Amino acid sequence: MALLLEHEFKPLPADKQIETLPFLEAVAHLPPFFDCLGTPIVYSPVKADLTGNIKKIRAVYDSNPAKFKTLQNILEVEKELHGSAWPKTGATLALMWLKRGLKFILVLLQSISDGERDEEHPNLIRVNALKAYEIALKKYHGWMLQKLFTGSVYALPYKSDLLKALEKGKEVKEEESIEKIHQFLTRATPILDAIYEMYIKMNAELSYKA
Repeated sequence: MALLLEHEFKPLPADKQIETLPFLEAVAHLPPFFDCLGTPIVYSPVKADLTGNIKKIRAVYDSNPAKFKTLQNILEVEKELHGSAWPKTGATLALMWLKRGLKFILVLLQSISDGERDEEHPNLIRVNALKAYEIALKKYHGWMLQKLFTGSVYALPYKSDLLKALEKGKEVKEEESIEKIHQFLTRATPILDAIYEMYIKMNAELSYKA
Protein backbone atom coordinates (compact mmCIF):
# COMPACT_ATOMS: atom_id res chain seq x y z
CA MET A 1 0.00 0.00 0.00
CA ALA A 2 1.87 2.97 -1.34
CA LEU A 3 0.72 5.58 1.16
CA LEU A 4 0.79 3.47 4.33
CA LEU A 5 4.02 1.60 3.64
CA GLU A 6 5.97 4.56 2.28
CA HIS A 7 7.96 4.79 5.49
CA GLU A 8 7.31 1.95 7.94
CA PHE A 9 7.47 2.21 11.71
CA LYS A 10 10.46 0.60 13.36
CA PRO A 11 9.68 -2.45 15.54
CA LEU A 12 8.84 -1.58 19.13
CA PRO A 13 11.90 -2.19 21.35
CA ALA A 14 11.59 -4.49 24.35
CA ASP A 15 11.92 -1.52 26.73
CA LYS A 16 9.19 0.36 24.77
CA GLN A 17 11.44 3.40 24.41
CA ILE A 18 10.33 4.87 21.06
CA GLU A 19 13.01 6.85 19.24
CA THR A 20 11.66 10.26 18.32
CA LEU A 21 13.22 10.77 14.88
CA PRO A 22 12.21 7.43 13.27
CA PHE A 23 8.72 7.86 14.75
CA LEU A 24 8.36 11.34 13.26
CA GLU A 25 9.68 10.18 9.89
CA ALA A 26 7.07 7.41 9.83
CA VAL A 27 4.08 9.53 10.86
CA ALA A 28 5.04 12.40 8.52
CA HIS A 29 3.70 10.33 5.61
CA LEU A 30 0.27 9.75 7.18
CA PRO A 31 -1.61 13.11 7.05
CA PRO A 32 -2.53 12.55 3.34
CA PHE A 33 -4.61 9.59 4.56
CA PHE A 34 -7.36 12.11 5.32
CA ASP A 35 -7.37 13.29 1.69
CA CYS A 36 -8.48 9.75 0.81
CA LEU A 37 -11.63 10.20 2.92
CA GLY A 38 -13.00 13.18 0.97
CA THR A 39 -15.29 15.60 2.84
CA PRO A 40 -12.71 18.42 3.13
CA ILE A 41 -14.80 20.46 5.58
CA VAL A 42 -14.45 17.68 8.15
CA TYR A 43 -11.16 15.95 7.45
CA SER A 44 -8.98 18.86 6.30
CA PRO A 45 -8.86 20.27 9.86
CA VAL A 46 -7.92 16.81 11.20
CA LYS A 47 -5.16 16.55 8.60
CA ALA A 48 -3.94 20.07 9.45
CA ASP A 49 -4.00 19.22 13.17
CA LEU A 50 -1.97 16.06 12.57
CA THR A 51 0.55 17.93 10.42
CA GLY A 52 0.83 20.79 12.91
CA ASN A 53 1.43 18.48 15.85
CA ILE A 54 4.13 16.59 13.96
CA LYS A 55 5.87 19.92 13.26
CA LYS A 56 5.66 20.97 16.93
CA ILE A 57 7.22 17.72 18.11
CA ARG A 58 9.89 17.94 15.39
CA ALA A 59 10.80 21.49 16.45
CA VAL A 60 11.32 20.36 20.04
CA TYR A 61 13.37 17.36 18.91
CA ASP A 62 15.52 19.52 16.60
CA SER A 63 16.28 21.91 19.45
CA ASN A 64 18.27 19.17 21.20
CA PRO A 65 18.26 15.72 19.52
CA ALA A 66 20.31 14.12 22.29
CA LYS A 67 18.03 15.35 25.08
CA PHE A 68 14.86 14.40 23.19
CA LYS A 69 16.08 11.12 21.69
CA THR A 70 12.94 9.20 22.73
CA LEU A 71 9.30 10.21 23.14
CA GLN A 72 9.57 9.39 26.83
CA ASN A 73 12.51 11.81 27.09
CA ILE A 74 10.25 14.55 25.71
CA LEU A 75 7.58 14.00 28.35
CA GLU A 76 10.11 13.71 31.18
CA VAL A 77 12.06 16.85 30.21
CA GLU A 78 8.93 18.92 29.59
CA LYS A 79 7.39 17.82 32.89
CA GLU A 80 10.46 19.15 34.66
CA LEU A 81 10.61 22.27 32.48
CA HIS A 82 6.97 23.43 32.52
CA GLY A 83 5.95 22.51 36.05
CA SER A 84 2.25 23.00 36.76
CA ALA A 85 1.51 23.93 33.12
CA TRP A 86 2.45 20.39 32.07
CA PRO A 87 1.07 18.33 30.35
CA LYS A 88 -1.09 20.94 28.62
CA THR A 89 1.88 22.45 26.84
CA GLY A 90 4.70 21.88 24.35
CA ALA A 91 5.41 18.65 22.51
CA THR A 92 3.65 16.68 25.26
CA LEU A 93 0.31 18.24 24.27
CA ALA A 94 1.11 17.92 20.55
CA LEU A 95 1.86 14.21 20.92
CA MET A 96 -1.30 13.71 22.97
CA TRP A 97 -3.45 14.97 20.09
CA LEU A 98 -1.28 13.31 17.44
CA LYS A 99 -1.80 9.90 19.00
CA ARG A 100 -5.58 10.43 18.87
CA GLY A 101 -5.48 11.21 15.16
CA LEU A 102 -3.31 8.14 14.60
CA LYS A 103 -5.73 6.07 16.68
CA PHE A 104 -8.57 7.12 14.36
CA ILE A 105 -6.58 5.95 11.32
CA LEU A 106 -5.57 2.65 12.91
CA VAL A 107 -9.01 1.72 14.25
CA LEU A 108 -10.62 2.54 10.89
CA LEU A 109 -8.10 0.41 9.00
CA GLN A 110 -8.26 -2.41 11.55
CA SER A 111 -12.04 -2.48 11.24
CA ILE A 112 -11.79 -2.71 7.43
CA SER A 113 -9.06 -5.36 7.72
CA ASP A 114 -11.26 -7.38 10.11
CA GLY A 115 -14.07 -7.36 7.57
CA GLU A 116 -16.52 -5.35 9.70
CA ARG A 117 -19.21 -3.93 7.42
CA ASP A 118 -22.84 -3.12 6.82
CA GLU A 119 -24.09 -6.32 5.21
CA GLU A 120 -26.70 -4.39 3.21
CA HIS A 121 -24.06 -2.00 1.89
CA PRO A 122 -20.76 -3.92 2.02
CA ASN A 123 -18.81 -1.37 -0.05
CA LEU A 124 -19.51 1.49 2.36
CA ILE A 125 -17.11 2.35 5.21
CA ARG A 126 -19.57 4.16 7.49
CA VAL A 127 -19.51 1.37 10.09
CA ASN A 128 -15.70 1.45 10.16
CA ALA A 129 -15.43 5.25 10.35
CA LEU A 130 -18.06 5.57 13.09
CA LYS A 131 -16.28 2.91 15.17
CA ALA A 132 -12.96 4.76 14.74
CA TYR A 133 -14.53 8.08 15.68
CA GLU A 134 -16.29 6.64 18.74
CA ILE A 135 -13.06 5.06 20.04
CA ALA A 136 -10.46 7.68 19.11
CA LEU A 137 -11.99 11.16 19.03
CA LYS A 138 -15.64 11.54 20.02
CA LYS A 139 -15.18 12.04 23.77
CA TYR A 140 -12.71 14.86 23.11
CA HIS A 141 -15.09 16.78 20.83
CA GLY A 142 -17.91 19.13 21.74
CA TRP A 143 -21.48 18.67 20.55
CA MET A 144 -21.06 20.60 17.27
CA LEU A 145 -17.93 18.71 16.22
CA GLN A 146 -19.58 15.41 17.06
CA LYS A 147 -22.57 16.27 14.85
CA LEU A 148 -20.26 17.31 12.02
CA PHE A 149 -18.29 14.07 12.17
CA THR A 150 -21.23 11.71 12.45
CA GLY A 151 -22.92 13.48 9.53
CA SER A 152 -19.76 13.25 7.44
CA VAL A 153 -19.92 9.44 7.21
CA TYR A 154 -22.59 9.76 4.52
CA ALA A 155 -20.10 11.48 2.25
CA LEU A 156 -17.27 8.97 2.72
CA PRO A 157 -15.93 7.17 -0.36
CA TYR A 158 -16.69 3.55 -1.15
CA LYS A 159 -14.25 1.06 0.36
CA SER A 160 -13.00 0.19 -3.13
CA ASP A 161 -12.28 3.88 -3.82
CA LEU A 162 -10.52 4.31 -0.47
CA LEU A 163 -8.28 1.32 -1.14
CA LYS A 164 -7.48 2.65 -4.62
CA ALA A 165 -6.63 6.07 -3.14
CA LEU A 166 -4.33 4.44 -0.59
CA GLU A 167 -2.61 2.69 -3.52
CA LYS A 168 -2.19 6.16 -5.09
CA GLY A 169 -4.55 5.36 -7.93
CA LYS A 170 -3.21 1.91 -8.83
CA GLU A 171 -5.68 -0.89 -9.45
CA VAL A 172 -4.86 -3.60 -6.90
CA LYS A 173 -6.94 -6.60 -5.80
CA GLU A 174 -8.78 -5.99 -2.54
CA GLU A 175 -7.10 -8.96 -0.87
CA GLU A 176 -3.66 -7.49 -1.67
CA SER A 177 -4.64 -4.10 -0.29
CA ILE A 178 -6.03 -5.66 2.89
CA GLU A 179 -2.81 -7.63 3.35
CA LYS A 180 -0.80 -4.40 3.07
CA ILE A 181 -3.08 -2.75 5.63
CA HIS A 182 -2.44 -5.70 7.94
CA GLN A 183 1.32 -5.27 7.42
CA PHE A 184 1.06 -1.58 8.32
CA LEU A 185 -1.05 -2.28 11.41
CA THR A 186 1.35 -4.97 12.64
CA ARG A 187 4.09 -2.34 12.95
CA ALA A 188 2.06 0.74 13.86
CA THR A 189 -0.33 -0.66 16.49
CA PRO A 190 2.32 -1.70 19.09
CA ILE A 191 3.95 1.74 18.76
CA LEU A 192 0.67 3.57 19.33
CA ASP A 193 -0.32 1.29 22.21
CA ALA A 194 3.03 2.01 23.89
CA ILE A 195 2.47 5.77 23.56
CA TYR A 196 -0.97 5.50 25.14
CA GLU A 197 0.52 3.38 27.93
CA MET A 198 3.24 5.97 28.50
CA TYR A 199 0.69 8.78 28.86
CA ILE A 200 -1.29 6.79 31.42
CA LYS A 201 1.82 5.84 33.42
CA MET A 202 3.05 9.45 33.51
CA ASN A 203 -0.41 10.85 34.24
CA ALA A 204 -0.14 12.99 31.11
CA GLU A 205 -3.54 12.21 29.56
CA LEU A 206 -6.05 15.06 29.46
CA SER A 207 -9.78 14.73 28.76
CA TYR A 208 -10.85 18.30 27.93
CA LYS A 209 -12.92 18.81 24.78
CA ALA A 210 -11.65 20.56 21.67
